[in-house]
Amino acid sequence: MNRDAMLDRLRDASQQWDVLIIGGGATGVGVAVDAASRGYKTALVEQSDFGKGTSSRSTKLIHGGVRYLEQGNISLVREALHERTLLRQNAPHVVTPLPLVLPTYRWGQRTFYGTGLKVYDWLAGEMKMQRSRWLSKSATVDALPTINQDGLRGGVRYYDGQFDDARLLINLVQTAAEQDAAIANYVRVQRLLKNGDKVTGAVAHDLEGGTEFEIRARVVVNATGAFVDDVRKMDRPGATPIIAPSQGIHVVLDRSFLPGDTALLVPKTRDGRVLFAIPWHGAILAGTTDTPIHDVDLEPRPMEHEIDFVLQTLGDYLTRTPTRDDIRSTFAGIRPLVKHGDAKKTSKLSRDHTIEISDHGLLTITGGKWTTYRHMAEDCVDQAAALAGLERKPSVTKELRVHGFCEDIGALGERWYYGSDAQQVKELAADASLSQKLHEDLPYQMADVAWAARHEMARTVDDILARRTRSLLLNAQAAIDCANAVAATMARVLDRDETWQREQTDAFRSLAANYLP
Repeated sequence: MNRDAMLDRLRDASQQWDVLIIGGGATGVGVAVDAASRGYKTALVEQSDFGKGTSSRSTKLIHGGVRYLEQGNISLVREALHERTLLRQNAPHVVTPLPLVLPTYRWGQRTFYGTGLKVYDWLAGEMKMQRSRWLSKSATVDALPTINQDGLRGGVRYYDGQFDDARLLINLVQTAAEQDAAIANYVRVQRLLKNGDKVTGAVAHDLEGGTEFEIRARVVVNATGAFVDDVRKMDRPGATPIIAPSQGIHVVLDRSFLPGDTALLVPKTRDGRVLFAIPWHGAILAGTTDTPIHDVDLEPRPMEHEIDFVLQTLGDYLTRTPTRDDIRSTFAGIRPLVKHGDAKKTSKLSRDHTIEISDHGLLTITGGKWTTYRHMAEDCVDQAAALAGLERKPSVTKELRVHGFCEDIGALGERWYYGSDAQQVKELAADASLSQKLHEDLPYQMADVAWAARHEMARTVDDILARRTRSLLLNAQAAIDCANAVAATMARVLDRDETWQREQTDAFRSLAANYLP
């Protein structure tokens, strides 16, 4: 993917797009894949980097949602399990099975939770990854060697999907581009264009080049996640907000806190949520919290009480209580929850997606979750096509393979998450200047940096260390330490000067400090 070429297409004043999408997270990029693969002329702009917000800050699970089952939201669970299967089929290099164990400490818990997970199996039907099983105390300890055994009665094991959210997102961007969509990051929508009362496009600002241009389209889709109300107010300044944002955080710890390949599920925390501790890229990722917030930011910061909550909850279930000194990184994400009735807690708000069409024809899609992005996109494009009077064409994404598709990831080695691109990245590493590791505590080389800058539209050190690789999330201090070397490699690839390199290094180090406890 070449950003300059994409911008040339977007700036073409003679072009009228069928669909213009604002927002480059999972929802927006999913809509771009669906629309472009149907043959609609599709454009997408993102104000920052792809997945800069919520879509790179998830719990890394592709799942039906056992908590939604307890809430009685059977339709959402069934839909998510179906979408889990499609993602596993179409992106097996990114979505892999993960065993999870729910330990039980009180009489009757094993039967209660085990029965619930049997219902989970039943809802999945032939789509289930493996059958859930009741575990004895010894089998639970075998699966979770560091579990607190005081009062432990046994557990239940079940399976869900695990993924790397930012890697899947960039693969979806590549898939949309292969379907002839024009997509660019660091392009901010300044205002909406209207012909009379009808929304007909947007005025966009290229944040790199400093130029402003118009993008005209038959329908405009607002898929900006937690920022959808900002775009809605561009259409109607007095629009009533529809989002009740909620913040969730994760902490990343050394693998020694939970060795092995099995995740821990805490079924009910003090705030009524579930909490996961998941093996991920050689570390343990634990979360999440649910804190209502008022202000939405591209770089939300974990609150002190949220960090304490995760550490204390883990301490109740592990033989060793993690402390702040054990944290490698901590990060926050914002859920764009849709306001619903008289619900007082964000944990009670809808996780289903919502589509709103304004009187001026702006289509807003929000809510939902990563697992159901494809179905959300299909629903959105169906409605967008009808709104714009486009030729009706069915969605093809149920069978559309995601860029990087590879069934035998075991043959790809340590870069398995690149899928079919892994060999090309490996060949880049044959260059001595690109063979060195970013840091002794990170699993990446300079070849990953060069690849992302050349082929994945990475424009900043943050793009590389937070999303193209997951360095910032895995070890914030290590990411800070290697920032200047990464900036130097990017400068060579992107033809930037020393001033750019210094500014990028300083900006990243300032940002990354917020990931340290």
